[in-house]
Amino acid sequence: MSVELQTTIAVPSSVSAVSIGSEGSLIVGSADGSVRWYEPPSTKVVKAIKPIGEEIASMAWLPPKKAESPTLWVASGRRVLCFALDSHKMISTAQDAVAVLDIGEDDDDVLNELNLSENGKCLAFGSDSGAVGIVDLASTVTTRMKNRHTTICGSVKFIPDRPSEIVSGGYDSAVLHFDIGQGNILSRYDITTPTPSEGATVSLSPPFVHSLSMSTTGLIVIGTADGRVWLGGGGEKRPDGKKKRSRKWDGLREDDGIWLQVADGPVVSAAFTHANRFLTCSLLGVLAEYSISRDSDGKLSATKNWNASTKALEKVNAMAVDHSRIMVGGFTKDGKGVVEVWQMDGQ
Repeated sequence: MSVELQTTIAVPSSVSAVSIGSEGSLIVGSADGSVRWYEPPSTKVVKAIKPIGEEIASMAWLPPKKAESPTLWVASGRRVLCFALDSHKMISTAQDAVAVLDIGEDDDDVLNELNLSENGKCLAFGSDSGAVGIVDLASTVTTRMKNRHTTICGSVKFIPDRPSEIVSGGYDSAVLHFDIGQGNILSRYDITTPTPSEGATVSLSPPFVHSLSMSTTGLIVIGTADGRVWLGGGGEKRPDGKKKRSRKWDGLREDDGIWLQVADGPVVSAAFTHANRFLTCSLLGVLAEYSISRDSDGKLSATKNWNASTKALEKVNAMAVDHSRIMVGGFTKDGKGVVEVWQMDGQ
């Protein structure tokens, strides 16, 4: 297995969010509130949205189903805007949005990650107030969970094959698992700073949760500010059939998870590329891929396949992956935006 830098795309403003759209297109959100589409390896902009207000925190892409048009949900400040992507306009503005939802509780309550349910009916969000919520896209009704993080909620994901369950991560070092119908917490995992051991690196950063990713089989990987990831296997649907489906997802069970030290600084993104492989990316642009396995007793382990360092990035803000490519966005030493597209071989 190997990885190679394919394309470097210069963007006028610092890149704050990246997403992969239809047919491998790259969607880039920036700190100035603009959005641009690219078709790598070309570095030419093929479509754009002019600045719509505040920094683009996250984007959620909804592919077309039957007669419906593809849409892009964009988080900017306290608002979520929806754009129809079958528009013939090369350059759109906020006025072209087909829906604008004011979700934040006040001007300081900006939105962070957005995540669409597999059926495309609901949009999950987390915000700076620590709130975790759901938007029903048919009615545009917003529902907040009854409990919240005590500080910023930066990450939220739907659990595969469980449309009524989501998981969120916060800067309070907590991972919360909700039933969205009831709004209640089903389980939680409070992450603590590891005790110093002989020869171990001691991080000065608290274990804030910076990123979450779910595999199609129900594994979870959590990236923290102290350079670690936690791989949780308690909710995995195992092909050996040894584990029956439980009434609720048990992915936060501490006795079926492992910690890995993957970077010297914050892990800004962690993402599954396959059911048994995931990628991590640090704030300073160190990329690494791990393969997951279980021994005869069912105990989890993870083995590093490769690591690489980004070339043009001073700091990384976002990463998006598919089965063969890694899109890493952030800014250069002079503060300009940049995205690197890496190609993975031997997959």
